[in-house]
Amino acid sequence: MKSFDLHTHTLYSDGLLEPSELIKKASDIGLAGIAITDHDTVDAIDEAIRASENYDDFTVIPGIELSCIEKDEEVHILGYYIDHNSETLKQYLTQLKEERWIRGKKILMKLDSLGVKLPIADIIKESKLNNFIGRATIARNLIENGYVKSIPEAFERFLDEGKPAFVERYKLGIEDAINLIHSIGGISVLAHPGLLKRIETVTFCIEKGIMGIECLHSKHSSDESDQFSRLCTERGLIQTGGSDYHGDEEILGTVTVDLDQLKDFRERLK
Repeated sequence: MKSFDLHTHTLYSDGLLEPSELIKKASDIGLAGIAITDHDTVDAIDEAIRASENYDDFTVIPGIELSCIEKDEEVHILGYYIDHNSETLKQYLTQLKEERWIRGKKILMKLDSLGVKLPIADIIKESKLNNFIGRATIARNLIENGYVKSIPEAFERFLDEGKPAFVERYKLGIEDAINLIHSIGGISVLAHPGLLKRIETVTFCIEKGIMGIECLHSKHSSDESDQFSRLCTERGLIQTGGSDYHGDEEILGTVTVDLDQLKDFRERLK
């Protein structure tokens, strides 16, 4: 078996670990490899690939998790085996990074106006490594400073749409994200569909040409995983899975797939 966790994040987006730390941890627990799928950035991939060369038979799959908006819902599209050096991708990600940086600072300013006093200067300074102030980063600071007890509570009270510190984000359409991934040689996969508000969004992604669905996920129930697995079988889609590891929970490697069983992945792995 070639067990891979196909959904992981580093500190280049909203994860906590350096790429090299993530690779070591994955190797230590016996994984054959991982996919680096940071939110809207590929900055960690080269570093992760270099780090993987220190371990026997460990593979890093270059990936990304693109954030999209469909109606009033945020939808995430994973891209695997992308050409992460593509100029087309770099141009898009540069624009997106600038938009997300601006959004993050606006959220911090809104929280401040609400009387939520976070160490804004420190957060901005720490985030300049990757020009990324994600909502998960802000949520963790809300916990550390005693305003909430968990990340879900941070989103429920402050950060979700309709909440007092919410800021609208730059919108990428689902079809545009899928087409972008395909244009740079990637495999497109709908991330954690069990977390979506509407099952119709899954159908919409299939209609727009998505190649696979993340059936297995750390927050999916067994019934949800079975439901999406059946849908993939009916529609001839790739079935993938991953833990969605960020570093704040010990879930790395708890959700894996055997790449020997995924034809599209197995052929590229060679």
